[in-house]
Amino acid sequence: MLAVSKLTHPGNDECAKCTEGYSEMSPVDVNNAKICLLDDDSLFLEATDRLLVSVGLRTEQFTDPHVFLEYARTCQPRLAVIDICMPTMNGLELQEHLRTASPSTQIIVLTARDDHSVRMRAMAQGALAFFLKAGNEDALLAQIRALFSAS
Repeated sequence: MLAVSKLTHPGNDECAKCTEGYSEMSPVDVNNAKICLLDDDSLFLEATDRLLVSVGLRTEQFTDPHVFLEYARTCQPRLAVIDICMPTMNGLELQEHLRTASPSTQIIVLTARDDHSVRMRAMAQGALAFFLKAGNEDALLAQIRALFSAS
């Protein structure tokens, strides 16, 4: 996991912290951008990472919302896939903070609990999609492909 300790670099394509490990672009990853994954469940985080990497996407993993927000302020990621239930800051609070830290970052919520009021609030705050963790791999990949294809 990358934890950016200083916020002194420009956060653009030339930034080594933001482009570390880039390889040739895949058809899905049209902008050669990393997808940030945020979940306090490290096993699920690893599984989601393997899924996205298996189709040629690049990821950056975070278990701490505060570390992710620091990274987002600096690197302005195109997409973040976030959990709702986390111990230090829930996904809805994170979504509000992210609007200030990185307004252009799109959000997909991937959570274990299907709470209608949380789903409605996340979508009202601008989430692209809201998926349950179990059994929605194809829908998640389709949403990511749609986002990157639209650019």
